[in-house]
Amino acid sequence: MSLFVTLTTPPPPPPFDSTLAIFFQIERGSIYTVSYPEGLREYEYIPNFVVRGLHYDVQRALLMKIDAFHYIQLGTVYRGLHPVPDKEVIAMYDGCHVPLENMSDFYGKSSHGHTMKQYMDIFSLPEMNLLCSVNDYFMKHNIDYEPVHLYKDVKEAIGDVHVKGIMYRAVENYISYGEQTHAVLKKLYEDGKKMFLITNSPFDFVDRGMNYIVGKDWRDLFDIVIVQADKPGFFNDRRKPFRRVTDKGVLHWDRIHKLEKGKIYKQGNLYEFLRLTGWRGSKVLYFGDHIYSDLADLTLKHGWRTGAIIPELRKEIKIMNTEECVHLMTWLQGLTGLIEHMQVHRDPASQAVVQEWIKEREAMRSQTKDIFNGQFGSLFRTYHNPTYFSRRLSRFADIYMASLSCLLNYDFHHTFFPRRTPLQHESPFWPEQTSAGALKMPFIPPQNHN
Repeated sequence: MSLFVTLTTPPPPPPFDSTLAIFFQIERGSIYTVSYPEGLREYEYIPNFVVRGLHYDVQRALLMKIDAFHYIQLGTVYRGLHPVPDKEVIAMYDGCHVPLENMSDFYGKSSHGHTMKQYMDIFSLPEMNLLCSVNDYFMKHNIDYEPVHLYKDVKEAIGDVHVKGIMYRAVENYISYGEQTHAVLKKLYEDGKKMFLITNSPFDFVDRGMNYIVGKDWRDLFDIVIVQADKPGFFNDRRKPFRRVTDKGVLHWDRIHKLEKGKIYKQGNLYEFLRLTGWRGSKVLYFGDHIYSDLADLTLKHGWRTGAIIPELRKEIKIMNTEECVHLMTWLQGLTGLIEHMQVHRDPASQAVVQEWIKEREAMRSQTKDIFNGQFGSLFRTYHNPTYFSRRLSRFADIYMASLSCLLNYDFHHTFFPRRTPLQHESPFWPEQTSAGALKMPFIPPQNHN
């Protein structure tokens, strides 16, 4: 089996929030090139304010969470740093549903008439923070502004940070040594797996980062290394050939007939990669941290197996295992089951009890949201539904994990079987898959009222 690993996001150690804070400060400084108020310097990066996967309405300057079925989760719509009342949201969108033509495009971008932008990668967090901070400043000072201009200016500031290579100058400040990363790569190498690295970053940044994370021998572990690949264009554009580049950044002009171990290649395209390597189909397991740029095209067009790296899983699983969360989720499921089965009783006393349960359930739904993130809740759920992020993750990733090092818990002959989740018309096969079973409550059969 071949393994495709992308290096786009460092592991999230304790200093991770400070890394994003530094990135926020750099972005904030970049927008001053278009004469933004000096008062914006008062804003600092707010850890845990936003989560990945949120949508931003470019024309209305609203940040929000949308579920898998294009419904806005009320209570999660923010203008600047403050929530927008539910009534106002419903009035603006004529309900809670966002039509397909208004959603972000295939890669989560706002283009070709799409008014929504979805923020998918880790470094979207400071970008969303910056957008919210500038919106907040303008509203506080009653400054009339065009939201579309603000969005484009922040987007250009982000691009400016990458183009100028500001983040590349002191890579050690933004990532942490990954002892387990080296261990899993070495284990794969010793097991005879073919490994290749494809990244959008320049070689200098990759080399310094991998030296720090993995070790000086990192290039010995990979059979092929491709830099400045320009994903996702790498997966679709057949026109760009591979070009060899030296450790010093000197480009060669010779035609590439073979991708050799120990050499560095720039750009290229997947079709040429497949032709030169013969690594095709489900024998390839590809890991990436961006659902759209890394995983979507490979799943849909080339049949590769894909794995998503989702660092937030660490935090979410830790929260899910707390006594508070287990109690909330268990009682919420039990309460939902009670309401569902008891609503058939139409006498006033029964209906009064059911209405009290409904009120309690609504309050608990808000609690279960806040336990993950006070503003936007879990990355994976909007109450009972999956988030739009979660839907795309399940579509484009065969497996997902917090870190590549999770593979150390398994040998390489282990098979991951998908869980059979009952469909709406199917009976659950296990007691824990029913809301009543979760509380070990007796099942209440439907009542005959004839």
